[in-house]
Amino acid sequence: MNIKKYFNLVTGVAFAAISITSCVQKDEWDTPPIKCENKFAATTMTMAAFKAQAPTTGYILINTDQIFDGYVVSSDENGNFYKTISFQDKPENPTVGLQIEVDRASNYADFPVGAHIRINAKGLRLGTDRGAVKLGSVDPSFDIGRIPGSLVSRYVSGVCTGNGLDIAAMKPLDLATLKIAQDEKYINMLVKVPNVQFAAGEIGKKYLNYVAGAGVDTDRNIVDQAGNATIIRNSGFASFGSTLVPEGKGDLTFVVSRYNTSWQMLIRSTKDVNFGGKRFFFEGFDGVLSDNWDAVSVTGAQIWNIQQFGNPKPCVVMNGFASVNNANEDWLISKPISLLGFTSASLSFETDVRYAGSPIEVFVTDNYSGNPTTTTWTPLSAILDPNNTAFNTWTYSGDISLNAFANKNVRIAFKYTSTTTAAATWELDNVRVVGN
Repeated sequence: MNIKKYFNLVTGVAFAAISITSCVQKDEWDTPPIKCENKFAATTMTMAAFKAQAPTTGYILINTDQIFDGYVVSSDENGNFYKTISFQDKPENPTVGLQIEVDRASNYADFPVGAHIRINAKGLRLGTDRGAVKLGSVDPSFDIGRIPGSLVSRYVSGVCTGNGLDIAAMKPLDLATLKIAQDEKYINMLVKVPNVQFAAGEIGKKYLNYVAGAGVDTDRNIVDQAGNATIIRNSGFASFGSTLVPEGKGDLTFVVSRYNTSWQMLIRSTKDVNFGGKRFFFEGFDGVLSDNWDAVSVTGAQIWNIQQFGNPKPCVVMNGFASVNNANEDWLISKPISLLGFTSASLSFETDVRYAGSPIEVFVTDNYSGNPTTTTWTPLSAILDPNNTAFNTWTYSGDISLNAFANKNVRIAFKYTSTTTAAATWELDNVRVVGN
């Protein structure tokens, strides 16, 4: 190599190294600023005003710039939401919820829970579809279609803080019972209900059922301490599907959802299920009678059985009349109910009676022999339906103290008797045992 060219090359490299060193005066590089710009400069209306335009059936086409803000409450990170984003108008104490249909997955990556989003609905359809108000694209096959993945950014954009996406801390709306949550005004809102547990028939099961090794969409029954029931709907793609449902009770956080007339609540992950407390006992007789009860017939051919009456439907019924009045003695005895760890407890239920006959009797024991006629029972005093002239006069029993049986395992029993001269029909529903 030419010596002059060699020294010129070495000199150039050395100069470049000195130049770089002189520019960086510390060990770390400065993080370049993040450029974050809002696609839609300003809102033109509130989310509540926008949703109020939705017809009760069918849809409308939005043909003007209608821009509003929302906050994401759903997440498809764990597979339980599919090509849909649920959002509400405020991070806490929301007044309205909505969902938008999008034909793409992994939406949580762009719009995580709490993401502040801005939507320009021009060119989209707004309508009520299968029980919920939705926003989506024009589609010849569906009233509310999914927005093609490549076009989502045309309608939905994150709201920037100047350094990145604005993400709010979401506070679930506190509701006292599952019954309250079953109101269309809460659809697509994030809510939390206390004192909830999985129904007794669900214990020992996984969040999903599996067929040939593949998860399938699965409903799991839940109930609150007031006796209200609904379901958690789990997608067959939920990553937590093989996890056993917890046995305890506690707070349940979920996005309210409805499919036609069926309420189906959606969790984002198992973190939404905070069941660390002791279970309570509740029976609404919407499962198999033998799950929680032993029906023992001492005398007579008639037996306790579940019927589609109830408050609400169904309930358990005993009637000694079959063409004629019959002599019966029939017991409905609960499986063991644990009051371990409780210092106080109470029993309650509802009854409805029709026709003349003996009242049902209520008992408790902590030492069941396996035979109701040889067991030592403690009778309990309860308020029973006094009106035998009409059905559907449901009567609350009052709170019956079980304090004497705290910290024990007990069984509750209902005894029905009839004679050849009088056989009343007794209906029983919403049996609950709660403790502190």
